[in-house]
Amino acid sequence: MAQVHIGHVSSWGVASPVNNVLFSRPSTPLTLRADGTFQLSILEDLHFGENAWDQWGPQQDINSVQVLNKIFDKESPELVVLNGDLITGENGFVENSTVYVDQIVGPLVARNLAWASTYGNHDYDYNISGSAILKRERQWVNSRTTSMVSGDVGVSNYYLPVYDHGCVSEFACSPELILWFFDSRGGFRYQQKDASGNRVGQPNWVDASVAEWFQQTSRKLTRRYRKIIPSLGFVHIPPYASYALQEAGVDPNKEPGVNDDVPLAPQAQGWCRDGSNDGTCTYGAQDTQFMQAISHTAGLMALFSGHDHGDTWCYKWDRLLPGMDVTPANNISLCFGQHTGYGGYGNWERGSRQVQVSKRGLAKFEAKTWIRLESGSVVGSVSLNETYGRDLYPKTNSTMTYCPTCHYRRRARGKL
Repeated sequence: MAQVHIGHVSSWGVASPVNNVLFSRPSTPLTLRADGTFQLSILEDLHFGENAWDQWGPQQDINSVQVLNKIFDKESPELVVLNGDLITGENGFVENSTVYVDQIVGPLVARNLAWASTYGNHDYDYNISGSAILKRERQWVNSRTTSMVSGDVGVSNYYLPVYDHGCVSEFACSPELILWFFDSRGGFRYQQKDASGNRVGQPNWVDASVAEWFQQTSRKLTRRYRKIIPSLGFVHIPPYASYALQEAGVDPNKEPGVNDDVPLAPQAQGWCRDGSNDGTCTYGAQDTQFMQAISHTAGLMALFSGHDHGDTWCYKWDRLLPGMDVTPANNISLCFGQHTGYGGYGNWERGSRQVQVSKRGLAKFEAKTWIRLESGSVVGSVSLNETYGRDLYPKTNSTMTYCPTCHYRRRARGKL
């Protein structure tokens, strides 16, 4: 059993481990509530640590912590998903690049909330790596993040089972829900430069071997428990199918949400089919095996992504799309969350996508989802069910918020 530091939250909201005090990581599994429900809060693109040397950098992080506090004053999830780009890694130093994890998890530790992470393209850079972030995360007993696939395939590839209420040992219970976490990588390789002194780019798609692991493991779970277990997936960079769905047209009443990032940036963007990324290609199709896997795995209800800060919709992938050769078999919904942090590009109102399942809904492979905004408002509340994509919902307006304590001076921002 892993040994971890247990921690506390300081008076100014930053969590920190208790020095040299080791406790066993609890073996209590994730379970449904007594009423048979389970809720997740998804935090997207927090981008802590951006421009720490400027006044506005730390102020962004302070305001991001306030966003988390406002969300969790309204929502009480069983699990928080940190869905990539926790840190703006290109602005970090090797000596302290992961200390921002403590600030991120402060509001969670204070409320004794469990969390699990995927890592995004900005979590991988010359001075930071997914492995380093995972090591920092695992100092906290609340962290459920782990790594189940070895090799040069990214760190945050794993699954978490969710059992019925009252289950005290995973060896004696059958899962009601499986949560899958995928690492879409991207960014740059840790402490590597080429002969010209440039950082070395890293593939920005879920590796084919991870897709194969996912399918094999899913089949093993089905055989072991003699049933198709409903599941949800999380990945930072969306698959190309999300791009194709956007190109087909997002209906504001059938797929309610902000649709301002057009075109969106999918996995394998900027790569060539031969594996080169010299700027001559727009899309290399290396995520095809991942798309095949997620769209042909029975019981996988939805995949949640971030990366594109100005997109917040859900779209049912139920047909062959132009420019693609993958025909879905399970009608999976591809969803975006809400840009949560004040770091990163864009001023769309900060918030967090919520997902709730129930035993009754899981029997029909259904889930409910909505977005809780920093203002406290709820938008985009939908049911991901058999009729999603035909049902009509209120349109989601694109509202903006601005960091109230950040003094930007001639700030040039790229897409972070």
